Amino acid sequence: MSIDNEAKKIIWSLQNNKRTTSERPNFEKTGKKPINRNIVYLFWSILILFLISFVLTFFSNKNIHFCLLPNYFCFNSNENILAYTLYIFINICVVIFAITLAYVLGKKIAKKFNL
Repeated sequence: MSIDNEAKKIIWSLQNNKRTTSERPNFEKTGKKPINRNIVYLFWSILILFLISFVLTFFSNKNIHFCLLPNYFCFNSNENILAYTLYIFINICVVIFAITLAYVLGKKIAKKFNL
């Protein structure tokens, strides 16, 4: 903390007022909005979730027969690893969606009862 002798008031600055007048415009606001990165984060989270689903396929030693629609798209887990990865990915997404929906509904119900 230093005192400016001319203005006789305290100057709160980390640089102790060491910037010159030519350097000060470099630190002014530009007026640009920050980049919204929600879509990038969503893309990477989906990609990581898909990779986790792919890794989980190798932990199963059994040969699993599964169907995406009832008796329409049926696959074998050892023959179609990508389809089995997609099946696990969809199941994980359903679980995450159910947990999120339960949280949102619980929050609305609690707000209604003022808890």
